[in-house]
Amino acid sequence: MLTWSSTATLMGTVAGRDWVIPPGYGLWVPGGIEHAGAVLHAGEMLTITFAADRCPITWTEPTCFTVGSLLGEIITHLHHIAPDDHSRPAAEALMFELLTPLPTHDIHVTLPTDPRARTIAEQLIAHPADQRELTAWADHVHASVRTLSRLFRAETGLNFATWRAHVRIRAAIPMLANGTSVNATARAIGYHKPSAFIAAFRRVTGQTPGTYLPQPQ
Repeated sequence: MLTWSSTATLMGTVAGRDWVIPPGYGLWVPGGIEHAGAVLHAGEMLTITFAADRCPITWTEPTCFTVGSLLGEIITHLHHIAPDDHSRPAAEALMFELLTPLPTHDIHVTLPTDPRARTIAEQLIAHPADQRELTAWADHVHASVRTLSRLFRAETGLNFATWRAHVRIRAAIPMLANGTSVNATARAIGYHKPSAFIAAFRRVTGQTPGTYLPQPQ
């Protein structure tokens, strides 16, 4: 099964693990794996299923990928045509060729379960450029800074600043993949200085933002 979010923010639970799917991303779920989903923020999304015996994708684990303009058009086409449409085999073949897996750490962000920390997390996923620090968030959700710090570390494995950096970098990847410049992407996700964005990107992914920019043909 393939799920693509064009403008929604989704959460898929696959084999007991939560996967946040922000706009511009897709999630591939192999056959035979139990899964469920929820919409964190409403928008457009598409889901397509494929017959296992006709699918060349051999990924054995849930796998995320970015969706550029061409891949998005093909997924949309496949979603709207009939199963026996004459164009389906060619469209599916091209789609499979364009699916490129991303490393798990580039995508997966653990969501806290405590309602107070969860509220903050969902708002930052929807608006990664939000500059509020924990002091302001503490007032917003009626909790102490110490409590929120403890919750983020205990429930996500990261401190708040690092968790937010992961959210921002993940939001940056589809922008870069669609050709948005490094400077514009940095500003869009809350970094005032491109150098700070590049440093954070390297810490999270082990690569530079330029790695995700479209390569000249």
